[in-house]
Amino acid sequence: MNTFVSELYRDVSCGAGAVLITLALSATFVQASSEAPGTHRSSGHVALQSTHAWFGQPEPAVLVD
Repeated sequence: MNTFVSELYRDVSCGAGAVLITLALSATFVQASSEAPGTHRSSGHVALQSTHAWFGQPEPAVLVD
């Protein structure tokens, strides 16, 4: 019975840790993507975006043969 209880305790604690990590990452993603880029919040620090693209170059690359 002792082996069963220790394995059960290990599995439950690992599962709880995985759930907590998943919730933390999900909350971070929701907070980071709660507003569209370039919009201003009513309070706090606002990061201004200098280009119209989310990332990368402001214009598409041109491929030349």
